[in-house]
Amino acid sequence: MDTNILLENGTNELEVLEFVLEGQHYGINVAKIREIIPYQEVTPVPNAHPSIEGIFMPRDTMITAISLRNCLQMREYNNEELNSSLFIVTNFNKLDIAFHVDAVMGIHRVSWNQIIKPGTTVSTSEDGISTGIIKINGKLIIILDFEKIVTDINPETGLKMSEIDELGHRSQRNVPILIAEDSPLLNKLIVDSLKQAGYVNLIHTENGKQAYDVITACKEDGTLNQHVQCIITDIEMPVMDGHRLTKLIKEDESTKNIPVIIFSSLVNEEMKRKGEALGADAQLSKPEIGNLVSVIDGLVK
Repeated sequence: MDTNILLENGTNELEVLEFVLEGQHYGINVAKIREIIPYQEVTPVPNAHPSIEGIFMPRDTMITAISLRNCLQMREYNNEELNSSLFIVTNFNKLDIAFHVDAVMGIHRVSWNQIIKPGTTVSTSEDGISTGIIKINGKLIIILDFEKIVTDINPETGLKMSEIDELGHRSQRNVPILIAEDSPLLNKLIVDSLKQAGYVNLIHTENGKQAYDVITACKEDGTLNQHVQCIITDIEMPVMDGHRLTKLIKEDESTKNIPVIIFSSLVNEEMKRKGEALGADAQLSKPEIGNLVSVIDGLVK
């Protein structure tokens, strides 16, 4: 599958691949996908998490297979279903993972502002592992939080907080930093990490639109330098994504010199090229929290 059909830079759009599990419809950002392949037998891993089916090597890369049915507390496949099922092979947070799905329906191009935050429409098994819902042709497609699914299975794949401890004691710095991150957990972890690293003057927002509203308000009252001297943004966020936020900042004479750091699970080669084209000053993959602090140190000295 060619995933290079993606989008012009900074348009606030994404491609969502729709897939099916037990008759229910789910979505994944196409930017995370390397390929889609037919199900193949895997080698079980002793003492692995129940959601890990095993490992396989289709070429030179070892891939971990995860059962989304197990993650969502659904029944296991029977032999007939297994033979017609698929692996969505992904790469994010520098991990190669195949998610086992029943079938793939197609790709939808949508705007981030079409994505509704999860609410009462999401059932208990999806509670906490959905980042949003899209309504297309009267049908609800639940976008799953694949980072959280993987981190729940293996917490070591999440932010490496030990890297912050290794920095040791650091004096406080009052440089104002604006953060755009829609995951409440990651937002808190980033804020806690930066405070531990001495950066205490922080504003945290839930998406690019909220962050840009802060920037606009500060421009209007002449306090931009007091409140925003560095910006850290995720890419995948509802309402306005990080690429659109970066584009708006870098095209504005009054804000283009503010350092923008993209801190996302989607920082692969394709996404790095997009970020560079938009003028991002640095781009880091989500686990590298210690590296994030070093990059901030360099950009705001």
